[in-house]
Amino acid sequence: MSTTVLFEYPLNEKMRTWLRIEFLIGQLESSRTITDNLGALTFFRNAAELLDVFERGELRTEIVKELEKQQQKLRAWADVPGVDMALILTLSDKLKACSSVLMAAPRMGQLIREDRLIGLVRQRLSIPGGCCSFDLPTLHIWLHIGQEQRDAQVAVWMESLTPIKNALTQILDLVRQSGGFRHQTSLNGFFQDNAEGAELLRLQLSLDDSLYPQVSGHKSRYAIRFLPLDSERGEVPARLDFELACC
Repeated sequence: MSTTVLFEYPLNEKMRTWLRIEFLIGQLESSRTITDNLGALTFFRNAAELLDVFERGELRTEIVKELEKQQQKLRAWADVPGVDMALILTLSDKLKACSSVLMAAPRMGQLIREDRLIGLVRQRLSIPGGCCSFDLPTLHIWLHIGQEQRDAQVAVWMESLTPIKNALTQILDLVRQSGGFRHQTSLNGFFQDNAEGAELLRLQLSLDDSLYPQVSGHKSRYAIRFLPLDSERGEVPARLDFELACC
């Protein structure tokens, strides 16, 4: 059985930012057990990048607006005959709860931004090799304290991200579920179509094809060009079947 690879492409700046935040928080979750320098720098680098993303635009306002927009969509579904009202109400309650918690939370990333250790590491990340033990003795000693103590500190940092993580999880789940996958065929490695106000493209390709999509698009139209992983010897078939969801 062939393995399929999922690609996602945002069709507006808002979705692009949200997918980056989702990716970075996921990276932090995966590297939260810090036992050595490599693990520490992986975690702190992702934390620094997340703070950089947080500093662009009015993120909280945009997310709260989107939570309300998704609630309006759910209310519209309530008028459809045969709809699962229990599920609609459950989802609506989750969206309301996420909105309330997010509004009551401190500024996004504030606790991480104000942490002395993260601040020290963040200052040195742009310097090649700038996180050596002689550059960052604070990090060096932190890596030698008890694992439980270190885990507890990381847990506090991660807990501070819970409001935005939960809100984005709800939003992105609903967006992804809003468009089903459809069978499509590209000719000579090219495919284009109308986006019809969609925010996210999702493509499933067979790993056996050794191709990847290069997408260009915005809220009204998009184009996909399929390129070989091996740029010198790889070939693009005249007809390529793939699955596409426009969400």
